Amino acid sequence: MSYTTDCIKNVAIAGHGGTGKTTLFEHLLFAGGVIPRAETVESGKTVGDSSPEEIERKISIHTALAHVEKNGRKINIFDTPGSSDFTGDVILSFRAAEFVLLTVDGRAGVQIETVKLWRNLEGRKKPRGVFITKLDDERSDFNRALQDIKEKFKVDPVPFTLPMGAGPGYTGVIDVLNSRAYTLGAAGELEKEGPIPAEYQDAVDAARERLIEAAAEGDDSLMEKYIDKGSLDAEELHIGLIEALAVHSYVPAFAGVALKNSGLLPLLDFMAGISPVPAVAADIVIGADGSQQEFPIDPSKPLAALVIKTTYDQFSGKLSWVKVLGGKLATESEILNVTENKKERVGKLYICQGKKLEEIRELNAGDVGIIAKSATLKTNDTITAGGTGINFLPLRFPAPVHAVAVNAVQKKDDDKLGEALIRATEEDKTFRYAFNTETKETVISGMGELQVNIILDKIKQNQKIDVETHVPRVAYRETITKKAGAEYTHKKQTGGHGQYGRVVLEIAPLPRGENYKFINAIFGGAISKGYIPGVEKGVLEGMTSGVMAGYSVVDVEVKIVDGKEHSVDSSELAFKLAARNAFKEAMRQASPSLLEPIMNLTVFVEEKYLGDVMSDLSGKRGKILGQDAIGGGIEEIRAQVPQAELLRYSIDLRSITSGTGSFSVEFDHYAPISGRIAEDVIKAAQSFHTQEAEE
Repeated sequence: MSYTTDCIKNVAIAGHGGTGKTTLFEHLLFAGGVIPRAETVESGKTVGDSSPEEIERKISIHTALAHVEKNGRKINIFDTPGSSDFTGDVILSFRAAEFVLLTVDGRAGVQIETVKLWRNLEGRKKPRGVFITKLDDERSDFNRALQDIKEKFKVDPVPFTLPMGAGPGYTGVIDVLNSRAYTLGAAGELEKEGPIPAEYQDAVDAARERLIEAAAEGDDSLMEKYIDKGSLDAEELHIGLIEALAVHSYVPAFAGVALKNSGLLPLLDFMAGISPVPAVAADIVIGADGSQQEFPIDPSKPLAALVIKTTYDQFSGKLSWVKVLGGKLATESEILNVTENKKERVGKLYICQGKKLEEIRELNAGDVGIIAKSATLKTNDTITAGGTGINFLPLRFPAPVHAVAVNAVQKKDDDKLGEALIRATEEDKTFRYAFNTETKETVISGMGELQVNIILDKIKQNQKIDVETHVPRVAYRETITKKAGAEYTHKKQTGGHGQYGRVVLEIAPLPRGENYKFINAIFGGAISKGYIPGVEKGVLEGMTSGVMAGYSVVDVEVKIVDGKEHSVDSSELAFKLAARNAFKEAMRQASPSLLEPIMNLTVFVEEKYLGDVMSDLSGKRGKILGQDAIGGGIEEIRAQVPQAELLRYSIDLRSITSGTGSFSVEFDHYAPISGRIAEDVIKAAQSFHTQEAEE
């Protein structure tokens, strides 16, 4: 069945790990009649966690997508992972959804991942709400959780449902908007609708007043009516809540115990009736001049869609998840992959309930579906009907923070491993794979040790490849600290024409970051102009491997001041070889030194871990640049730290902060090292080169 844009809702469920996202997702599908019974995460049979690695680890690793029909509306629901290692799937879900429901544990309140998610949503200006979970636990407190949200996010959540009872005395929820109570059903059954118990009426009246105020704030005319009459009628209230939420002028809050099917029916009513439709939202396109412009989601426009995810299924092959943003996507139609500038015909088109695919004929603007076995599509590609000039802004993923070097134990498996790693980068855009030509290593990187290990374990199991991993080598640099000069004559007689070239070079340090400068200071034709390019090539070759530890040389000015050529035996090759050796000799005399990469590090930790983290950074030769409280009891620490000290930092930080801390890192500059640290680097490099020569 095809749903029109005004009958589609896209909702993402997100939150800190362990707050019950997959449980809520599973029970919403049960409440919506999609599945006959709700399974537990521990059973390994949930719709959301269906991959072998998720079932084994009892955590969400991939975003799951399913849909519920309610009151004639199709509600697409994304179940996202809670671990920061899998943030890529959260980002694609945020891009595809018009409303995000954050799960907050009624016991713990706001946790660090929730803070980070909230900041991301703030940057997107995305409408969001909160679902307070596990309210049947004796340590849970709905009002305390709301107060925590208020203090940490500087918002005052508006309750749409209220809990009846607390802890072991929890009996259900009250739907404030529709004035009805939902009490717990028998085990495995849905909640039961009934009248509001008298003892809760005052709390419901106060909460309804909050709803009316929130609705009035979304529309000037409603605000005038509210001021004049002191209230709004049911229709005005409904319209006001829809309009106000679409511009994120309030944050709805819900209570419940998903595991007991409590709080789900009023939540589904809200999703179907109040949460934003795609037509009130917009995506972003890149203009011809590179500018970013809003692209309203509109069914009357020509076809326009964005590929938000790529997966591979053993039965269905390559699956391209697409969000349709304009017009209609239909089977057997011709589409243009704008990114690749290639046309192809759409084969089978699906919507899904978790891993179960349902074949359809078309998808309207605002909907999310899957194109099977596309020849060209990949994540972030723009799809049009051709000739529209539309190009959507790619999904923006954070830079990886954890890297390991990998190789196949059996040399014959290297190509097979490479193919598997390339496919992994297509499925998870936060995962990177590259060969480092400087360190001669294949390096993979991602958002954390867990993510990288899961990808490698999957490859080992599916491809039957034994893989070795080790800490990557750091790409140090070499430079000089004073001026020096040298000459070198390359002379070789082999019978017939020989090789001859004499080069005199002067080198001098350049300011850090200027890399390289070549000056031709030859006067009087000592070397013909035709040989000068050969001289520069030789210098550049010499700079690829320094004299201390074989690392690339940077920040050097090279001047050729004299030389000599032979009328018969000189050649560009001869001058290249002479220049390379002259540069090496000059560098030995210019007091060479080692440089190490220095990274900008930003760490996010709970306040209680601040001292331990800063102490650890000092022990890693880090320079603290500053710290700020960013809300939610979370501190942001900014520092500069040598890359060599951060190779295992994702593991170190996880240990220090009990798995709650996170960080981002990017290269900033190179800085000199000396003494014992430099000696260790040189010794390690020499050992590596010896081993490489033996192999």
